[in-house]
Amino acid sequence: MELQPFLPLAQKFRAVFLDSYGVLKNYKGLIDGVQDTIASLREKGVAIRILTNDASRSQEQQIESFARLGLDGFETHEVITSGMMAKHFLQSKITEGKIAYLGTENSAHYILQSGLQHIAVRDIDLDNIADVSAFVFLDDEGFDWNIDINKTINLLRRKNIPVIVANSDKLYPVSKNDVAVAAGGIARLVESMMNRKFIHFGKPDTQMFTYAYNRLKQRIGPITKKDILMVGDNLNTDILGGNKFGVKTTLVLSGNTREDNAENQINSSGIIPDFISRSIIA
Repeated sequence: MELQPFLPLAQKFRAVFLDSYGVLKNYKGLIDGVQDTIASLREKGVAIRILTNDASRSQEQQIESFARLGLDGFETHEVITSGMMAKHFLQSKITEGKIAYLGTENSAHYILQSGLQHIAVRDIDLDNIADVSAFVFLDDEGFDWNIDINKTINLLRRKNIPVIVANSDKLYPVSKNDVAVAAGGIARLVESMMNRKFIHFGKPDTQMFTYAYNRLKQRIGPITKKDILMVGDNLNTDILGGNKFGVKTTLVLSGNTREDNAENQINSSGIIPDFISRSIIA
């Protein structure tokens, strides 16, 4: 497994798509040196886009979060989230009734601004669900795992409604060696039990890549997929998504994928990045 220095590699491209958690930041905060890498890419005229499966914050909130960590200078058009994709879908497809959700009130306030009422699954009366027209998995907090996941399953057993997964991540790191279950993991569990296929937004699905690519062309003019590098720490979301979309991919070992087991994960998954770097600062 050959590791390549990131910056000389990235500067060969006209645009770099970066995952957020595990690439720019981790459980400790901002990864040391990230500010310098971003500044160097900007100086070379490389367009930067953040593609994150975080559905708990708006673009503005994401930028504020980066600034609090010490990473300034991002604009709203540079941040694309799975929450944005879910929000656009709901605004165009769900025209009446209430949207039920599993997650926090903050994420619901952002994503479910579609003119419709929304209701947390904990507040649903399962004997009075005629006006529930869709369900959204938002994030892994804001509910009682022992009660509300069971309630979600029973709601979906009783009523056939569209189910949207706003964050496809199954796991996320909480320390150097440990992970926690993310919203996508909960949704996959319920999918399996219900024998249904939900509507997933975020990587590895290509909606976010397509959105970022089309908006990038509008801002900087003609650009091909060969001009874009996708950088992420997760084979199953970042790298698979980039591979499916047809851009070059770099796996970094600063998040979900550790250096001591990266080669085994690549071989067992069959998901092959074009390049591997220790991090975006090395």
